[in-house]
Amino acid sequence: MNWSTLALIIVPLVGYYMAYNLYGRFLARKIFKLDNSFPVPSREFEDGKDYVPTRKGIIFGHHYTSIAGTGPIVGPAIGIIWGWVPALIWVFLGSIFMGAVHDFGSLVVSLRNEGKSLSEVADKYINRRVRTIFFLIVFFGLWIVIAIFALIIGLLFSLYPQSVLPIWMEIPIAVALGLAIYRWKGRVLISTLLAVIAMYATVILGHWVYPDMPNTVLGLPLTGLWAIILLAYAFIASTLPVTTLLQPRDYINAWQLYIAMALLLLGALVSTSTGTLSIVAPAYNSSPIGAPPLWPFLFITIACGAISGFHSLVASGTTPKQISREGDALFVGYGSMLLEAVLATLVIVAVAAGIGLRYESDGGILTGNAAWMHHYASWDAASGLGAKLNAVVIGSANMMNTIGVPVGIGLVIMGVFIASFAGTTLDTATRIQRYVIAELGQDLRVRPLTNRYIATAIAIISAAALAFATGADGKGALRLWPLFGAVNQLLAALALLIVTVYLRRRSCWGWLVSGIPCVLMLIMTNYAMVLNEVRFIHDGNRMLIVVNLLVQILALWMIIEAITAFFNPKKQETDEVPYSRGSTL
Repeated sequence: MNWSTLALIIVPLVGYYMAYNLYGRFLARKIFKLDNSFPVPSREFEDGKDYVPTRKGIIFGHHYTSIAGTGPIVGPAIGIIWGWVPALIWVFLGSIFMGAVHDFGSLVVSLRNEGKSLSEVADKYINRRVRTIFFLIVFFGLWIVIAIFALIIGLLFSLYPQSVLPIWMEIPIAVALGLAIYRWKGRVLISTLLAVIAMYATVILGHWVYPDMPNTVLGLPLTGLWAIILLAYAFIASTLPVTTLLQPRDYINAWQLYIAMALLLLGALVSTSTGTLSIVAPAYNSSPIGAPPLWPFLFITIACGAISGFHSLVASGTTPKQISREGDALFVGYGSMLLEAVLATLVIVAVAAGIGLRYESDGGILTGNAAWMHHYASWDAASGLGAKLNAVVIGSANMMNTIGVPVGIGLVIMGVFIASFAGTTLDTATRIQRYVIAELGQDLRVRPLTNRYIATAIAIISAAALAFATGADGKGALRLWPLFGAVNQLLAALALLIVTVYLRRRSCWGWLVSGIPCVLMLIMTNYAMVLNEVRFIHDGNRMLIVVNLLVQILALWMIIEAITAFFNPKKQETDEVPYSRGSTL
């Protein structure tokens, strides 16, 4: 038995379990003082479309797949180039003390403010100028996400054509599941079981039935065609009631993840116990060829799985409108982040050890350290989307194969799994952008912007304009993609800043749980943005120079305003949970 590999798997899993039951419950009871008797937005504003009280297990699945996307997969897959030790330490400590606090805090703050976004919350706890700044940064981030994920899913279909049928079949399966639970009042367990069986039947079918992927269709590049189809789908999904498609699709995708993670974990344990699985990645690699410095780029390269600003948008977007009682926020907010860290940990195992079991190259079959060194020969060789995904898919399929899952089926399972998560990111980002635009329209008293069809159309058309800005291939968002990692982590720091100001007004010391992570993220992210600015200047990329600088100026402005509010806290509102009342958790 390989004890070092076994420890790499077991120790973090035990740590996440302990963190939830110790630190998570401490935050819920002592810091945020969750109270199930306090009214929640889903019940106060229930409308059957966006505000829908939802069972804890279902909303957990919806929230989890919304925040995860491909982030906890591609981030660790390239972050490990600096060594598996720094990658694992950042995922483990970052998720427990930073990411989960960030997600949980954002969710609670939104729950106690009518399910509004953090942009609106910033207006209440800091000032209107900060609300506008935060809105601009959020809109910019979501604008890139919607445009780039329409492209990414198209690229995934090209990489894994076996995923096309299962991905599109998820839509009727999800609609049927939503009808079974909400309209026909079917039992959740039985409905879920039938949906999952149907989903995996399409996965197996997809292994045998899949389309050829030509480069062009009717003269239009295939990536551009997929972008159009997917943006049209995102418009429909975002305007439908959340229980019709978005929530049930995310829920069955969550079950897809649970099963895939169970297969990975079982495969890792079996292959470790037999001595076939061992760590082939270096523990620490100080200077990978062509890679940026570990400090601070590890902290913006591995985002989801440790901490990600996109999570705060979900936690103050779709999720608080569906939480049925305040006490569920611990499980949904803190728990889902830790489960995402579990996924990131398994990804690290797959690319640190699983890839060494078997790796096909032009020169034949490689195993062990040679396989890892071939794939991670340099930053340029390993940092492309295809390279990052292949490392995870190959390593995962190898580990599944040790428990009898054929490699071909394992490849399809992982391909569908990754493409499904990319789809949930697109769906959720579009819906959140709609909420952001609608809130702005309400604040500015521009009534048409509050219409869900108009707001969604603005979100989709603006994303399409970015996607096709450089031509019919839909790759326009790639011009701004180099900014996204730093902007996403800056958004996480700013979300923590709002949570810190919120807690400062309610406790003389409780704000430290978010304040310390906030300071660390502000330092690392701004440091990375400065280094990026130097690189953009060296490359002569004027657009990235200007946009990166503008984002930093806006962030600095918001930080100054927030610090002022922090040291001059306003009087606590009377419409919030009184701190004299004990927790009912």
